[in-house]
Amino acid sequence: MRFHVMTLFPDMISAGLGTSITGRAIENHIFELNIVNIRDYSKDKHKHVDDYPYGGGAGMVMQPGPVYDCYQDIVKDMKKKPRVIYMTPQGKVFSQAIAEELSKEEELIFLCGHYEGIDERVLEEIVTDELSIGDYVLTGGELPAMVMIDSISRLIPGVLNNDDSAEYESFQDGLLEYPQYTRPETFMDKKVPPVLLSGHHGNIEKWRREQSLKRTLLRRPELLEKAELTKDDKKILENLRKNLDFSE
Repeated sequence: MRFHVMTLFPDMISAGLGTSITGRAIENHIFELNIVNIRDYSKDKHKHVDDYPYGGGAGMVMQPGPVYDCYQDIVKDMKKKPRVIYMTPQGKVFSQAIAEELSKEEELIFLCGHYEGIDERVLEEIVTDELSIGDYVLTGGELPAMVMIDSISRLIPGVLNNDDSAEYESFQDGLLEYPQYTRPETFMDKKVPPVLLSGHHGNIEKWRREQSLKRTLLRRPELLEKAELTKDDKKILENLRKNLDFSE
C-alpha cells in the first residue's frame, strides 16, 4: 500500500510517522509513504501558495493551482483515480470502520489544508472523501492525516509484530478493549486478577469478554447499539445492568 500526503509541512509528517511502528513498517517496505510539498508547485518566485479570499474576511486561502498541479504529478502514473481524503471538521467523523475500508485501497492521497482552507474549486475537482477526527478546529490537516494513516496502517498485514493485535483492539468488534496487566504481579497493593494467572485459556477469554462488555457499558454505552453481540454477551450485559453502579 502507498500513502501520499500533500502538505506544506513535509517535515512534520516525516517526523510523526517515521518513528515507532509506522517508521519500522516504512523501513521494512511494508507500506510506502510519499510526502509531497505543495509549495514546490507554486509558480510564484517567492513560493507563495495562498492569497486573500474573494469577498473579504480574515485569513488567507490556499490557491487551487499548486494543489492541482501537485495532485496531477502524484497520479500521473496511476492506472485508476485514487481516493483523495481532505481533512476538514466539516467531514464525516473518522472511525475504525472507515479505517478498515480504506486499508483495502492500494493508493490513498491525503490533502492537508492550512490557513482558512483551500479554494473550493480544486476540492470539487480532486477530493473524493472529506473526513474529520472530531468536532474541533486545528491549524492544519497534518495531525489528522497522521492519525488516520497510523490507524489505517495498523490493519496492513505485517505492520504489527503480532498479527492478532489489531483483531483484539478497542472498536475492532464494536467494544472497548479489556484491561491489560503485566509484571509485577502486585503493584501498590493491587494484584493482577487471579484468572489471568490461571493458565486456563477458556476462562481468560471469558473474563476478557466480560470486561470488554463492562467497560463499554460504563464508558461508551452507545457503542453497544452497533456492536456484534452474541446471546451470551446479551445475558452478561443484562446481569451487568442489574448489578453495576452507573454513578461511578
